[in-house]
Amino acid sequence: MAEDNKHIENNDEYKGLQVNDGVSQPPTINPYLAERIGKIKKKKLTVEQYVDGILKGDINILSQAITLIESSKFEHQEKAQKILEACLPYSGKSRRIGITGVPGAGKSTFIEAFGKFLTAQGHKIAVLAIDPSSERSKGSILGDKTRMEELSIDDNAYIRPSPSAGSLGGVARKTRETMLLCEAAGFDTIVIETVGVGQSETAVHSMVDFFLLIKISGAGDELQGIKRGIMEMADLIAINKADGNNVERAMLAKVQFQNALHLFPKPKSDWTPKAFTCSAVEKKGLEDIWGAISDYCKLTDENGYFKGRRVEQSKYWMHETILENLKSSFYRNDYIKEKMEEYEDMVLNDKKSSFVAAYELLEHYYKDKMK
Repeated sequence: MAEDNKHIENNDEYKGLQVNDGVSQPPTINPYLAERIGKIKKKKLTVEQYVDGILKGDINILSQAITLIESSKFEHQEKAQKILEACLPYSGKSRRIGITGVPGAGKSTFIEAFGKFLTAQGHKIAVLAIDPSSERSKGSILGDKTRMEELSIDDNAYIRPSPSAGSLGGVARKTRETMLLCEAAGFDTIVIETVGVGQSETAVHSMVDFFLLIKISGAGDELQGIKRGIMEMADLIAINKADGNNVERAMLAKVQFQNALHLFPKPKSDWTPKAFTCSAVEKKGLEDIWGAISDYCKLTDENGYFKGRRVEQSKYWMHETILENLKSSFYRNDYIKEKMEEYEDMVLNDKKSSFVAAYELLEHYYKDKMK
């Protein structure tokens, strides 16, 4: 018996049995991959390189810049603001459309069909889809690229799913800044999809030109969907899934919503909100909706509302940014971080009221900033 034999089956006592070493297998991981990843990570772009890439329409660089905007790191935020400031003169040339609707209304399916309709006409569309984050794990599925299979591979489309990360309804200042970078990259139509009917609609309404509400029929009493707040914000209501056996119910819902829209005061834009039926699956009604959006932009451009509204929106987001930065500065303060747990314990043990604790912490913060 050969002592150096690795296989006991090859011993002399086992007759008629021979085991070979076999063929050596290649590594399951590409040996060059780690080296390539290392090179990519080491390559850090300057602000000028970011701006140049965005203005040339480089999607990879645009995505990296948006990641900087979404980052909570101070150094990333500082760099992102410099990029944004340099790109600002090249933004503002798109049509900004906010799309909302209850879960199940077919928002993603509609956006994909609508996006393909627009790219076929030579438009470039960017979809900023806000994905709801879990309150427990803070994680998001970010599945919009999966739901919009055809649009995600369209050369004239860009889909950016972003986690709401606990912000107001999933929409915050970072979404507006992302929109500005997409405009600088040459996208002439920006679509912002919200997480559903809720507080987020107010935030979306404050950053778009046109607000589209997607509804469905046959899901119960249509009048239950007529809520004053969301209806007053809508410039157009699209009754989706108007196909198959649902066509008649969709037409009835359209009449009900159209009548309801007439009950509200005429908006400052002088635009009369409309209701349409459509089928994202059958690609029907999309041309009518785009025609209404074009008519709205033409009307508001002629009467000056379009430009005036954008000015008001810029002012609104300036104040929102001030509030957000003040809040961030407060919680980053060393004294506050040191004392926060102590004050929380006093509040929990009824030694201080919530209001007194808050005022004292703010007072300490102001004194510390004055030093």
